[in-house]
Amino acid sequence: MGIRFLVVDDATFIRDMVKKQLRDRIPGAEVFDATDGNRAIAQLKKQRVDVILSDWEMPGLSGEEFLKWVRTEYEFKETPFIMVTSRGDKDHVVKAVQAGVSDFISKPFTSDELLKKTTKQLAKIGKSPKDAFKAASSGKDVGFASVDVLTGGASKASKVTTNQIKPASGSLAALTGGATSSNSAATKPSSKPTAKASASKPATKKKSAKTKAQLRFPNATCACVVRDVSLQALSGLMQRSDPLPGLFEQAVVDIETDAGDIARVNGYLSSIAAGENKVDTNIIKVTIRFVDNDPEKFEALSKFIAKTR
Repeated sequence: MGIRFLVVDDATFIRDMVKKQLRDRIPGAEVFDATDGNRAIAQLKKQRVDVILSDWEMPGLSGEEFLKWVRTEYEFKETPFIMVTSRGDKDHVVKAVQAGVSDFISKPFTSDELLKKTTKQLAKIGKSPKDAFKAASSGKDVGFASVDVLTGGASKASKVTTNQIKPASGSLAALTGGATSSNSAATKPSSKPTAKASASKPATKKKSAKTKAQLRFPNATCACVVRDVSLQALSGLMQRSDPLPGLFEQAVVDIETDAGDIARVNGYLSSIAAGENKVDTNIIKVTIRFVDNDPEKFEALSKFIAKTR
């Protein structure tokens, strides 16, 4: 029997991406999926799995509630449970550890990081595919380290914060009149908002001049000046980075509100283009298409859009 995974996420884009990466890089992997905690429970009642990878912020039964259910069930008590989240603050991770999480992956993440985390958990239960381990050992670990890092282990954890926004510099600031943008923090796209969310939709698209935001990609974190934002997408300007993010790469958008809170949305890079008509331009135009289906996130985003009208 092949190694079995259960992938739980309300965003189709994220689920499909994780399923493909697991099947491509772990020979013989069987991958089941669910859109929320309730459906995940139904899946577990039908078949056993070796590793669970679950989103944390989901409508209905959240990742935390699902994890607590898993840990109270005798047959799943020791099943590795990897939290997949766009939130990386220490308090949030410690809360997950207390609930019984085995490890975590922060969005956006690379294929190598996903492989390392899953093979690490498989090793603990005596299921270590050699091919997968060989591939993992050659990969570069980006993003967050293990749970130990944020709970008293190695000192790498300072990489991400979620409430610090610093001024943009260079030609991007000049182009936008000194607009500011964010520095470093920790998201997923959905085709359409849920019915509940769309009912409170204040506007399809609104311009927000000089709004501060931060874009997090698997291999880069970039300050961004928001040009337009809606419940479906964000377009903005960022400084050219090395390496440049690729089309359809995961992205997490952190937008600072007037109250100093962070509106955090998951998405993917839908378009990227030169911001100026010259080959050595330092300005890049990007569009991030959102993928979340969480009403709470749509509510936070709707409030932000309403304030920028």
